[in-house]
Amino acid sequence: MDKEYLIQKWLADELSAEEFELFEALEGSAFMKGVTSDAAAFKASQFSGARDYQELKTRIQKTETPVKIKKLHWVKPLLRIASVLVVGLALYFIFLYENLTELQSDFGQKISITLPDASSVTMNAITEIAYNEKKWKKNRKIVLEGEAFFDVAKGAQFDVITAAGKVTVLGTEFNVKQRGTYFEVKCFEGSVQVTSNTNDAILHEGDYIRFLDGQVITGKNTAANPSWFNNLSDFQRIPVSEIFEELERQYGIKIILEEVNTSQLFTGAFVHDNLDHALISITEPLDLDYTILQKDKVRIQAREK
Repeated sequence: MDKEYLIQKWLADELSAEEFELFEALEGSAFMKGVTSDAAAFKASQFSGARDYQELKTRIQKTETPVKIKKLHWVKPLLRIASVLVVGLALYFIFLYENLTELQSDFGQKISITLPDASSVTMNAITEIAYNEKKWKKNRKIVLEGEAFFDVAKGAQFDVITAAGKVTVLGTEFNVKQRGTYFEVKCFEGSVQVTSNTNDAILHEGDYIRFLDGQVITGKNTAANPSWFNNLSDFQRIPVSEIFEELERQYGIKIILEEVNTSQLFTGAFVHDNLDHALISITEPLDLDYTILQKDKVRIQAREK
């Protein structure tokens, strides 16, 4: 999740509580809020975050000529974008001075990094993280989209922020997975606080919590570390759609489904180093057939009776 995305949502007044925390961590956020509050005496035209954001960037890059503002009917949530010119200057400031560290893993790739405080993060395939290295000592916040394992050095509060919820700790080991509406946290050492839009929970060593399709599931985890550390993805009563998406991420393939009930639940596992074995592990229990069409394309279909 990059800064441009956050700025777009801020302009449209659509930030979630977790996203707002990340916006607050941007070096230029105070400047933006300050200059836009100075424009509160103006009235703004109707605003579309993504469209007007791109227009602003184009205008900033091409010219410094002030933009004329039409006064249309007043909408209270648009106070912060009252003046296109003022917001444009604020965006320009952030583009120049904001410096988030952003990392992304590829298909089938696992990446380990060490943060400025000696905490470590291990990212599963197709995962993105972002954090402010300059402010890290005072503000240990990291944004996650995907799945990662965190070994947190003791110290100030450490927050992992996702689109589905936030995990807060002081010093512990835990795994966070956020893929679309799927949000899962497993605690391997110490304790963590999990905050979502609907629930708050404290997890201790061996606990896990999962949010999916409006359901909240809690349980126990006896493993010493995440299964994907050992090149294995395991699942307990997870919709088949999630299984195939994870298979695509681990092998960099495209799966074509034909007459497959993707809402049925799957319990099992697949390996990350042998595609045939992985496909058999999934398709056999579900009574499905598969065909490897190309190196990066697989068809899966219901088995003929």
